Amino acid sequence: MKSSTSDGGRQSASALRKETRQEERKVEERKGSALSKGAERVEERSRSSDGKSAGQKQH
Repeated sequence: MKSSTSDGGRQSASALRKETRQEERKVEERKGSALSKGAERVEERSRSSDGKSAGQKQH
C-alpha cells in the first residue's frame, strides 16, 4: 500500500515543525513563561488580537 504523502511533503512538514518549535522557544524566552497549549492557546491568541474571547466573537 502506497502512502498518499510524498517524501518531499514529509520533509517539508518536518522542517516546518522544527522551525515552529524554535520560534515558540524564542517567544517563550521573551515572554518569560511557557505559551498556552491547545484550546488555551486559541483563547490566548483570540484575546490578544482584539480583546474578545473566541466565544464572544461567535455571538
